[in-house]
Amino acid sequence: MKQWYEQLFENYARTYDNEVFTKGTIGECDFIEKEINYDKSVKILDIGCGTGRHTIELSKRGYLVTGIDLSESQLQRAKQKASAESLTIDFQKHDARTPHFSNAFGLVIMLCEGGFALMETDEMNFQILQNATKALKDGGKFIFTTLNGLFPLFHSVKDFYAAEKKEGTAECKNCSFDLMTFRDHNTTEFIDDSGNKKSLDCNERFYVPSEITWLLKSLHFRTIDIYGAKLGAFSRNHKLTTEDFEMLVIAEK
Repeated sequence: MKQWYEQLFENYARTYDNEVFTKGTIGECDFIEKEINYDKSVKILDIGCGTGRHTIELSKRGYLVTGIDLSESQLQRAKQKASAESLTIDFQKHDARTPHFSNAFGLVIMLCEGGFALMETDEMNFQILQNATKALKDGGKFIFTTLNGLFPLFHSVKDFYAAEKKEGTAECKNCSFDLMTFRDHNTTEFIDDSGNKKSLDCNERFYVPSEITWLLKSLHFRTIDIYGAKLGAFSRNHKLTTEDFEMLVIAEK
């Protein structure tokens, strides 16, 4: 039986590119470039690259980027988009829970819930962090976003999703946040690329900053900085608050 995230991304690539949360690519890549001091020699791994938003934009800017994802459909869309831009990019189908690279990249990015926080157990989520760490060279940087566990303590996740909903995009219903596991369970309804209406029972793990810090410390990162993640406007000046739905994590190995 396929997990909800596998079913979601089976035939959703074109629709995915129209979702509101995919509209911050340029600003997010501006931030990433700044974090590596515009050094074109830094090899980049994009985990959960999806339709290749960040992979393609960074490649256009002259960086050597490898994109990995679990979804064949998302990768096909990424390859089509890269081809349309006359870019040759190394897109590979991989499960981020299993190791594939060792000490190979100066930067690993994992944005917009690129696998992490979607897995069905905390152990699986941790495997993704472990393998991202393994792929990094010593002195390398790991930049990722994840769901901010402080947000649901002060706000309704259901109301947040309702406010973000746009015409023709996925809709989350029946949200229930479990305080024991910090998982939001919901029903996601969407129209796939073939025009079929689909409904999936989903659950995502929210993390509090102290958990992320502890997980990364256990993986021996030297510095760990956590900020609020603003769509298309990542910044070290944005202090994390309970108003932020996502957090931005920057760690150095």
